[in-house]
Amino acid sequence: MSTPEHELDTSGAGSAAQRAQPPAEDLDWRRVHPVTPLVRGWAVVGAAVVILGQQSLDGGPRGGLIALVSSEYWWTLFAALAAVAAVGWGYSVLAWRMTTYAIGEETVHLRRGILFRQQRHARLDRLQSVDIRQPLVARFFGLCELTLETAGGTDSGVAIGFLKGSDADELRAELLARAAGLKVARTGPAGSGRRQPPSGTVAAPAGPGHAGSVPVGPVPVGPVPVGTGPEGQPQDAGPQAGFPHAGGPDGPLGGPTGPPTLEAPQIPVLSVPLGRLIASVVRSGAMITLVVWALVVVVVMIVTGEFAVISASLPAVLGAGGYLFGRLTGEFDFRVAISPDGVRLRHGMLETRSQTIPPGRVQAVRLVQSVLWRGRDWWRVQVNVAGYGGESEEKNSVLLPVGTRDEALTVLSLVLPDLGVDEPRRVLDAGLDGNSRTESVYVTAPRRTRILDPVAWRRNGFAVTGRALLLRRGRMVKILDVVPHERTQSLGLSQGPWQRRLGVASFQVHSTEGPVHPEAPHLDAADAARLMAEQAMRARSARAAAGPERWMERQGE
Repeated sequence: MSTPEHELDTSGAGSAAQRAQPPAEDLDWRRVHPVTPLVRGWAVVGAAVVILGQQSLDGGPRGGLIALVSSEYWWTLFAALAAVAAVGWGYSVLAWRMTTYAIGEETVHLRRGILFRQQRHARLDRLQSVDIRQPLVARFFGLCELTLETAGGTDSGVAIGFLKGSDADELRAELLARAAGLKVARTGPAGSGRRQPPSGTVAAPAGPGHAGSVPVGPVPVGPVPVGTGPEGQPQDAGPQAGFPHAGGPDGPLGGPTGPPTLEAPQIPVLSVPLGRLIASVVRSGAMITLVVWALVVVVVMIVTGEFAVISASLPAVLGAGGYLFGRLTGEFDFRVAISPDGVRLRHGMLETRSQTIPPGRVQAVRLVQSVLWRGRDWWRVQVNVAGYGGESEEKNSVLLPVGTRDEALTVLSLVLPDLGVDEPRRVLDAGLDGNSRTESVYVTAPRRTRILDPVAWRRNGFAVTGRALLLRRGRMVKILDVVPHERTQSLGLSQGPWQRRLGVASFQVHSTEGPVHPEAPHLDAADAARLMAEQAMRARSARAAAGPERWMERQGE
């Protein structure tokens, strides 16, 4: 069974919401920042430098690049580089002139392309996340790229860049407000305006798949009961808490006077200390592999006396080192906050990313722990969000790079506040630990499967709550997958020849593209078949009872 939760229509027609949009000619089309060609064109120049340097080293005069620069033909190298730079920046300027965007009531429009014109439409009621990316070069100019992720699969996002940092923040706030179902009066060039909440409460409905009301006061960093809001008892934040005014010193965020702001308030939840992040990378499998490989290379070099071993192993060392460096720089200064717009993440050293995941957009959650993290009881939390995938999967799908168990359950409660069970902590601890005291909570694989999985067969199992399906597996690497019932895309059973002989089968939940692949291996065949039939009915009922896609709209509207 499958459900098309989200879509990105690139044809310019099809849905009723898009047909209700004003004609494209009536929209206010705007260009991105004029410095954009300079930010994008540097990549062409950098690639040209690498290519020309390689060519000169391979086929230039004797002595390589230094001899070429010092010879009478030195000008040819710089002339070629200048020509490539002119072509690259000229193309970037032309592409900038042909790129425009517009914000409608229901849809974001983007036009681009030189020889082949392309127009994309992203429906705001299908918005999965809004990210602000700031590459290293763009940071020198104070520019950002705003990306809207939808459920169209890989490369389905709409990227608007580059914009001034303040304009990008205002545009993100406006898009999230429109996606939430609020009326926004535009007053600024890039999306500034004010929110006009619908009549009644402005707190998000606490229905299935939604984050509920935003709590008042600080969110504790510690064990948060999954089954309630981040403070234990959800409260109606009220219009002021959800939509404050900026200005004088007397209001919630400066006073009731002064110009209104679109930016919703956020409550910091936690941040990852740099020392813990470095320690987690040192304790990773990639680091252990790199160290062992280096020791082997040194031993081989000493025994054989051949220094060529170092150059032969250099690609593998650079690959592993690059991965570890990317982990450190990408997850540097990782911060988590909650707001009426959803979960907000900010991280990055060389390239900063500011992500906003609206309520109910997380398709599946994974809590994973390697054996090297067992002593500290650290966990990594990853999510599937429709639209994330491909090259951006590793960077965008991390909800918590490394944290204690309490912190991991805290961020889980942000995306799934109500687990639908009386003792949520007991169920989650049983999924994380799998100890004998809590085995009755989970339906586990039968003892006869120890021949198929002698190490982890006791941990393979599942548990069903009122709101989600929990699947656990693994012993060396412990994994707990949590899938809200209404986010179940499709279900499957697989059974190999040895499994058929033993009367067992593996159960899978098919989610959107991402790092989470929920599975419970080697279940009893009868248990797996019963789970598949019952989960199909639960998913159908949960989708029928789920709240509106525009989470600030009331259920009756």
